[in-house]
Formats: sequence, C-alpha cells, structure tokens
Amino acid sequence: MPVSRNALIRYKTIDTCLRNRFRKWTLEDLVDACSDALYEYEGIDKGISKRTVQMDIQLMRSEKLGYNAPIVVKDHKYYTYEDPEYSITNTPLSEQDLKVMSETVELLKQFNGFSYFSGMGDIISRLEDHVTSVRQKTTPIIDFEKNNSLTGLNYLNDLYQAILNQQPLSLKYRSFKARSAATFVFYPYLLKEYRNRWFVFGSKKNTRMLYNLALDRILELAPAKDEPYYGNSNFDPSTFFDDIVGVTKGINQHPEEVRFWVNPEHAPYVLTKPIHKSQHLIEQREDGSMVFQITVVINHELQREILGFGDGIRVLYPASLVRFMKSKFRSGSQLYTEDI
Repeated sequence: MPVSRNALIRYKTIDTCLRNRFRKWTLEDLVDACSDALYEYEGIDKGISKRTVQMDIQLMRSEKLGYNAPIVVKDHKYYTYEDPEYSITNTPLSEQDLKVMSETVELLKQFNGFSYFSGMGDIISRLEDHVTSVRQKTTPIIDFEKNNSLTGLNYLNDLYQAILNQQPLSLKYRSFKARSAATFVFYPYLLKEYRNRWFVFGSKKNTRMLYNLALDRILELAPAKDEPYYGNSNFDPSTFFDDIVGVTKGINQHPEEVRFWVNPEHAPYVLTKPIHKSQHLIEQREDGSMVFQITVVINHELQREILGFGDGIRVLYPASLVRFMKSKFRSGSQLYTEDI
C-alpha cells in the first residue's frame, strides 16, 4: 500500500521511541515525539492527534506494511516492543518489496550507459535468493523510448566522473558541419539528455563560450593531465534551460515573445502538451483554433518543433521567425514541384 512521507516519518519516530528502553512511553509521549519530528523535517507545526498515532501503531502491528511490529502495552499505559531487539529497520524485504525494486532496476536500465545501474541487477538477484516463494515472471508493462544503436553512450561514465571530480578532458570531436575532427581541452559541466540523444555542456580551453557537444560525435576522450579545471560562473544548470526548447542556447542569448496560431485540428494537442512551460492561451476562436504565446530563446530545436506541425501552426511574430518559417515552407514546397 502507498505510504506518505509524513506517515513514514511517524513510523520511524515511533520505532525510535520504542527502541529506547530507558524511558517509558505513553501515547501522549509518542504524539509529542511525532509532532516534533514532523515540525523538524517538514515544518508542520499543527501537531497530530492521538487517533493518528493509534492508527499508526495498529498499522505497524499488522502485515499491511510488512512490519508485524511486536508492540505491546504494559501497565495499561506504556508502549514498548515485546522483543527488545526489534526495529522496523530490520524488517526483511518482502516479495512485494523485491518486485518493486526489480521493476525500478528495469527502469534504471534504460540508462544502460551508466555502469552504476547495470550493477544493481546483481544486487537484486542476490536479494531475490532470500525469497523462498517462486516469483511469477511477467512481461514488461512500461516501455520507455530508447535507441540502443546510438554511439557515444560508452562515454557517459567517463564524462560523469569528470564532471563530479572537476577533471579537464582531452576530446577529439567532429561536428556534423566539420570536415575533420578537432582535438581540444574541454571542461565539462553538465550531462543532458534530449529526445534520446545525450549532450555534454562545458567550455573549451582559452574561451569563455559555452558549448554543448553531442556524445555521438565524440571520437576519443581522455583525462587532460596537468591541466587546471575552470568553471563558468555564467552557466547555472538549475536555470539555464528555463527559457529554451531543447539544448541550444548561447550564454548571452535572451528570450523573446513568440506568438503563434494553431488550427482546430492541432489546437487540443498544443493546449494539453505545451511547446514550452511558459506557454499560455491568448485567444480561443469560434472555429476551434487557438492563439498561444511563449517566451523563449529562438533556437534550432524550437524551429524544428514548430515545423513538425506542418500547416497546423502559423507563427505571428517575431518577424525574424516568420521570415524563417516562410523560407522553409517555400523550400519544402519546391521539393514536391521539382524532380530530384
């Protein structure tokens, strides 16, 4: 059964109290202890009722949570554990626990480039050996989009460790537009996944510019020995992506207001799955079409997102984006009127 965070705090607090054999615990004492814990960890200052703690004790005694806690009342007043060695933290994993953990590992395996996650499979296997009941093998019921044929995923661990340890790297990299590969010293700051591709953000030696490099374009990677590591105070990962769609943005780029009209067919989709979190509805017309506005940096990913709707979206402004869309649709139209 699902258990809330506040309930878990109460169970742990009750457990801590009952394990303390140097004090006698009344119901009122347990209520006070739980109220103090909720205030300390969650900032909840309204306290809790006796009824809540009584229900907690009842649940801890039962099999519903898998605790089967041996809570007894002595002298019709004081709560304690009948077994002085008992603790809910010592409760062995149940079959349901293992099932949930196994399903979680299967989800984590989607990031198969990280050796940390693949190593958990063996941990789960060892835990499952302690379960005597035969588990029913089921087919997956959740499937995440993935592309196992992508190259560059083998660099995920090395890049992760380099960011963690602030280790400069010597990279051999070839972009799609470059005629040949270039080798340079790179200071990695952040790994980011977008549409099933991985990117690493960082700066090159002797420049303050920010680069986002696709992992599938990295040809070689090694620690850059005897090189100091330099951060970039202008790059804050917690806010950097707030005003963009995708991953492309220069340090000095600023967001613009983008307004667009969506036809009746596509309007419900754009309404329920916004192009950007800043999106808001400006106008809803009688024919079912809608006008939206977002505030974003205009980049390649935004342009591709809008183009993906074909004739379902018309950009109203800014003028620069209107001109770009006109040019692309004109070129696209020519593809279907001329022989290739």
